[in-house]
Amino acid sequence: MTDTRIDPPFIADEGPMLHAWLDWHRETLAVKCAGLTEEQLRLRSAEPSTLSLLGLVQHMTDVERNWFRNVLNGEGTTGIYYSDDDPDGDFDTLETPVDQVFERWHGEIAHARKLSAGLPLDEVGKAQRRGQDVSLRWILVHMIEEYARHNGHADIIRQRIDGVTGE
Repeated sequence: MTDTRIDPPFIADEGPMLHAWLDWHRETLAVKCAGLTEEQLRLRSAEPSTLSLLGLVQHMTDVERNWFRNVLNGEGTTGIYYSDDDPDGDFDTLETPVDQVFERWHGEIAHARKLSAGLPLDEVGKAQRRGQDVSLRWILVHMIEEYARHNGHADIIRQRIDGVTGE
């Protein structure tokens, strides 16, 4: 497994630091998925859990989409992999071709970077969450937390697949 991550700086202003940590966690998920077959990416962690590496990528695609397109930019998009009728579809439905899943994920990351580029951390999103305004700072911290949590899941799933571990 090739580690292509760039370590976040030890000293930086808050904005560049948060963006660097988010990018590091995005790349961590990519590293956890690297070099695996489509079958391995679809392998469930352990019953009754439906977690898989591919499901985690689908979930994070929708998470990126929601927080940056919808909350920050007010676009009002719907989920790609989940819906009101299938709220866990991002984890449970693994029928989309793997290359398309990764292409969509990278596309949402690129769009998130574009939307947040140059904005101050105190920028308030165009949509509220639970009736509250949300700042870009909060979105970035939440995205780091979301990736960190799921990267822990990814580490366990990857170890189950082929014994590979890492940070």
